[in-house]
Amino acid sequence: MRQFRASSPRGLADLLARELTIFGADNLRERSAGVTFSGDLRVAYRACVGSRIANRIFLELAAFEARDAQEFYGAARELNWAAELAPDATLACEFTGKHPNITHTHFGALKLKDAIVDAVRDVRGTRPDVALERPGLRVHAHANGTRITLSLDLSGESLHRRGYRATAGEAPLKENVAAGMLLRAGWAEMAAEGASFLDPLCGSGTLVIEAAWIAARRAPNLGRQYFGFLGWRGHDPTLWSEVLQEARERVGTRLPQPAVIRGTDRDPGAIRDARANAARAGISELVQLEVGLLADARPPVSNGNGLLAVNPPYGVRLEDHDQALSLHRELGGVLRGRFQGWQAAILIGAPQLGRELGLRASRTHVLWNGGIECRLLRLRVDPASEREPGRLGRADSAVRDSPGARMFANRLAKNLKRLQSWAARSGISCYRLYDADMPEYAFAIDRYRTIDPPMEWLYVQEYAAPAEIEPESVRRRRQEALSVLPEVTGVPRERIRVRTRRRMRGSDQYGKVHEEGAFHVVEEGGLKFQVNFDEYLDTGLFLDHRLTRERLRSHARGKRFLNLFAYTGTATAYAAAGGATASTSVDLSRTYLDWTRRNLTLNDVSGSQHELIQADCREWLQPGSRGGARYELILLDPPTFSNSKRMQGILDIARDHPALIDACMSLLAPGGLLIFSTNAQRFRLEPALGTRYRIRDISAATLPEDFERNPRIHHCFEIG
Repeated sequence: MRQFRASSPRGLADLLARELTIFGADNLRERSAGVTFSGDLRVAYRACVGSRIANRIFLELAAFEARDAQEFYGAARELNWAAELAPDATLACEFTGKHPNITHTHFGALKLKDAIVDAVRDVRGTRPDVALERPGLRVHAHANGTRITLSLDLSGESLHRRGYRATAGEAPLKENVAAGMLLRAGWAEMAAEGASFLDPLCGSGTLVIEAAWIAARRAPNLGRQYFGFLGWRGHDPTLWSEVLQEARERVGTRLPQPAVIRGTDRDPGAIRDARANAARAGISELVQLEVGLLADARPPVSNGNGLLAVNPPYGVRLEDHDQALSLHRELGGVLRGRFQGWQAAILIGAPQLGRELGLRASRTHVLWNGGIECRLLRLRVDPASEREPGRLGRADSAVRDSPGARMFANRLAKNLKRLQSWAARSGISCYRLYDADMPEYAFAIDRYRTIDPPMEWLYVQEYAAPAEIEPESVRRRRQEALSVLPEVTGVPRERIRVRTRRRMRGSDQYGKVHEEGAFHVVEEGGLKFQVNFDEYLDTGLFLDHRLTRERLRSHARGKRFLNLFAYTGTATAYAAAGGATASTSVDLSRTYLDWTRRNLTLNDVSGSQHELIQADCREWLQPGSRGGARYELILLDPPTFSNSKRMQGILDIARDHPALIDACMSLLAPGGLLIFSTNAQRFRLEPALGTRYRIRDISAATLPEDFERNPRIHHCFEIG
């Protein structure tokens, strides 16, 4: 018997355990986001091809204690990796979890990769190649404190990627979450009895396709060509063929009568995508996909029962909230008016949206679609379940009047009174109003005043809660905080933006989160800058660097200025305003360089002496990669960590800052000044740098008054 772990979306572990039992698994133990179990290889293969719920299937290889990266490397290298990795198979490594001394997951993955390739080289004399996309073998390390478990990822990539989706459409529902919705609602049993199905807001067709596959008893990954065990020496091709054949023999080609599986959407483009997805999924003959309005939705057949399942917009952005309320009210009216006797499964993003349906849910389940906590409402549409829609005023008042909300409102009002007068005296229009002053309300709230037209905005970043905090507590505190923001600050709901800031892992980066936001102009230090509240998890203006930018302006007169990791070029605009004779701004992102160009234009900075260069700053700093220019003033403000796909290797500022500083100092003209800044919270400057250069810590001097509650927001040094 082997030991396995299957991961799943949060809220679906019990359904996953039910599947694994059918596949023949033993000794099952449910976790918050998965199931551990034992079984033979046949069970794991069945899970890979047949699980509708699982994200990944892991085969555990070893577990050990490792206090630091070197012990981790040594313990991992002891394993016989040549017995696991097939000849000529490529390799990929991942590291997750929390370890006290291996704080970056990519660093952990690199140490694991080094251990494996070194061990294989000792046996075979050659190192295996690394392939980040679809490797022959994917090895996974998970840390729980100093305890590390090594596993093979038999799925290779998440099993929710069924292979039929070419275009996701807007806000796609993950396929295994869609399947979980349907199984939770009893669709498998209903389909077997000939019930019909409708999704009146079907988008790219995810719920419709998953419903058809369940009705036809088709394994979700039967047509998938890639799995993570294909380069594993323990792979049994004969057994795998037997499992695939088992799955093929279960597939039905017709639906029980009088069943109809149907999806509609008002967007013709979405229906085109849905039809293409259905064709790739092999179920075009089983489903009907048509353009249609929600208001016109009707049961696909005139008699019999059925299931209406839908994933309506969540109204996560405050400005979308009213539209989401209206849509849920319309959906409730359609259900009550035309679908008596049916059942419904509706995934909602907030409890008040459910109240707009005018139907009491028979069951409510917490589900997570990606990083969004949702509620799955299961409803039986009949007169006994009907109630008056809405009645939101009383509920909202209860939240606003709760002790927690009033306590948060009082703290926010106190901060606003103090900072508003300070900002007015100092001529500051954008500042931090609140920064997790009360740990249980873990938000950073920035206030922006835009110009032309003049408007007030709030940019709210919620720090992701630790896994051990109950989701219901997080949701309640979020509602309490957001309920009082318009009242205390006077900023209307439509100009409040909410984002969640979490520790990035894997290949995630802080990039775009929405595609159609608008740029706005703000003023700082007599200069103008574009900010964006919708498309990115940062607005384009780092408020904690306000005094650092002023320091650059005061040093810039008559000097050539180099801005490395230039971001949106705000520092370049300050240097030019301070009289810099020339500037060079280097960043890898074309998007940010275009943003820099617009910021410079706003401040009448132009001409060939102000150069913008798209490049990896580390490569550009290498001798021979640039001309012989020297600079009297340099800003080095790199990200704490970056693994951009366009960049060679990984940037870890804790490890790489000495090399970056040395490279900058080689470009510094005699008597020049380098300003080095980092937002790494636990940063420690390499002591040996102090033997080579004159270094002055100016962190406290560059900490603005609105950030005094968080003195570790950045570290800043003058180096000459």
